[in-house]
Amino acid sequence: MQILTRFMMAAAVVLGAWSAPASAADAIRLPALGASQAASVDAAVVSKQHLAEDAKCTRCHDENEAKPILSIFQTPHGVTADPRTPTCQSCHGPSLAHLAGPVNGKIAPPDVRFNNDGGYKESGADKRATACLACHSGTQRTHWEGSAHQANGLACSDCHVIHSPVDKVRQRATQPAVCYTCHKDRRADMMKVSHHPVAEGKMACSDCHNPHGSVAPHLMKKDSVNATCWTCHADKRGPFLWEHQPVTEDCTNCHNPHGSNVAPLLKSRPPFLCQECHDGPHASGTAFGPGIAGAQVPGTGYVGVPNTSGNGAGRACLNCHVMVHGSNNPAGAFLHR
Repeated sequence: MQILTRFMMAAAVVLGAWSAPASAADAIRLPALGASQAASVDAAVVSKQHLAEDAKCTRCHDENEAKPILSIFQTPHGVTADPRTPTCQSCHGPSLAHLAGPVNGKIAPPDVRFNNDGGYKESGADKRATACLACHSGTQRTHWEGSAHQANGLACSDCHVIHSPVDKVRQRATQPAVCYTCHKDRRADMMKVSHHPVAEGKMACSDCHNPHGSVAPHLMKKDSVNATCWTCHADKRGPFLWEHQPVTEDCTNCHNPHGSNVAPLLKSRPPFLCQECHDGPHASGTAFGPGIAGAQVPGTGYVGVPNTSGNGAGRACLNCHVMVHGSNNPAGAFLHR
């Protein structure tokens, strides 16, 4: 009986707390917009504003243009649902004189011009770069000011194509061809017998270089040439118990990273490469191998004259000094093992 009484009292409390809605609309309790829903509403508003701004330009620069202006809407720069997306004026400036139409039969050019199309001369490199860096600043472009490309009068549009759904310099397979436009000597190096697999599409120039600027020499991505090489060649990093000084100093002391006709990317063949540093006696009266009997070699206790021995053929120095990049063997002081 007590249990039934308690149940009836609880039911009365619940029924008393509920009252019929005044209208059907009041009965519908819509949840508040979530962050993603609110963003979609804002994006829709931004999209309309974006298109309204672009319409000032696209009313003339439509699909009949010789240059595919409207193809920018196939790129990240044309995603109107993203509030970060620029409008035409964001890059080309307000261009009020241009929008005013012909004056005495001539149309004023846009404020910022990224190429020589349309009979207008392109704007200066600094002006073009400033328009891009207004959005694309920081990260990999922190060191653009003062970089080799900036100092030589280049701007973003000299390498990048904005109004195209495919930017060749951002594609691994086509990027080298864009770089070779200026760096023709590197194209020749990459055609040599020993080269990095750039032509094969397994590497691109930007795997080693940061074209937007770097604190390292040669626009390397890492802090030094060696650190960049070690990104792939980690076995050469060390530290080693016995080190080879030119190796720890700079890989390019011995290697030409862009290509060589001597494998593996060596600047010249051994023993000639080694003798650029090791030009003194080598445990004999000559730089390598014993001399010919019958003549006194000045300054040594040996009798003979310079003679090329078997050590000067084949792999030369590397016949014995096989660990040329460094050794961790306790008996490897001469990089023998």
